[in-house]
Formats: sequence, structure tokens, C-alpha cells
Amino acid sequence: MLVPATSAVALLTQLNRSGGRPRITWYGDDFERVELSGAVLDNWVSKTTNLLVEEFDAAPGVRVLLDLPPHWRSLVWALATWRTGATLTLTGPADVVVTTRPGEHAADAVVAVTLAALARRFEGPLPRGAIDAASAVMTYADVVGYVPPTDPGAAALDTTTYADLPGWWADGDARRVAFGAGDDVAGWLRRVVATLAADGSVVAIAPGRLAELGSTDGALDRLLETERAVLV
Repeated sequence: MLVPATSAVALLTQLNRSGGRPRITWYGDDFERVELSGAVLDNWVSKTTNLLVEEFDAAPGVRVLLDLPPHWRSLVWALATWRTGATLTLTGPADVVVTTRPGEHAADAVVAVTLAALARRFEGPLPRGAIDAASAVMTYADVVGYVPPTDPGAAALDTTTYADLPGWWADGDARRVAFGAGDDVAGWLRRVVATLAADGSVVAIAPGRLAELGSTDGALDRLLETERAVLV
């Protein structure tokens, strides 16, 4: 029987132990399909955690702004932020900004993120001092190094402490479920993390891709059959 994850560390441990089973499959607007097993997702989070700690001293009290749309990469950065014990915020101010729009932020600590699956660098100009996540993340270790102890009373989200975070992701679906990504980042993250915490699996579909599938007779049903997923 699955023991509910009581922390970000416990959740990531569960993901790693699920091995090669698909845990999140992303269908993008540009026809990309990205599938991450629990072990691969945990590896991405570990590398990103190390970047946050080594480059920005991420720790309890540090605020990380997630300026990304619903996407598998936004999931990675959210989980990595929680692994460091820092606060994930979707609105400023923040000490570190993780964004697809680096030129629009005046912060000293900026991470530029491309959403393209196979991109090796950020396409476009980078502000001075900004870190290109596409080239930087993969240079960090696969195993989390030093991370400050998490403070249960510190904010994991603007309105949720680390002590309350397991309640935030409670009551997830243990099945392989499919749903649209939409534009509500907080709601999307909660839905995905809750499913993962319940030992379920997610097929997340970008809005444009979902609309296209819905406009073609039988296309969505065929995708669900291929993925062995239930639309929720």
C-alpha cells in the first residue's frame, strides 16, 4: 500500500522508486510528445535543485518566481524549488526569477527557460548575468548535494507552508489520467502533483493541441487509447 508522501523529499523518493513507468506525458502545441518516467523526472529535479542551491543559495526564505505556463518544465522547477525549501511564488517580488521572458524582468537572478523539448540553448537575447537553463541544468550532478534543512513553518507557496504542503496535494487520482493544461499554473501544478503523490500518471495536453484533437473526429479518443489514459 502506498504511504502518502509527507514532504517533497518523500514524493521525489516515491517517483524515483517507480522506475521506468511513465509518470508525466506532455503533448505540446507544436506536436511534440515528451514522456518522463518517475526516475527521469526525479533526475531532472535533482539537477535543477543543485543549480538553484549552487547558483542562488536557494533555501528557506528565498523566493523563486515561476513565470512559466503549465508545462512539464514548470513541474520540474516547482518540485526543485520545494526540494530546496524555498518559496515558490507565481507573483513577484522574488529573489530568483525562472522565466521564458528574461528580457521582461529586472531581477538580478534570472533563469531563462526554453519550452522546446530538444533545445540546447535559449533562443533569443539574454540579459547580462542571466542563466540559460537549457545549457546549464544538464551540467549539474544527478544526485542532490547539500540542501539546507526545510523549515516546516516556512512558505512552500504564498499561502501554504511546508507543513501544510502534503494537504495541498492530497486526494489525487491514482489512475493514468489525461487533462488539458489550460492557463492556471497553480491549479495545473496542484492537479499534477496530487496525481503523482497518489501514484498516478498524467497525460497533460497543451490547450492548442487539445483544441486540435477535439476538432478532428476520433483523434482524442485514439490518443487516450494509445496512452491508456482516462480523460478527467
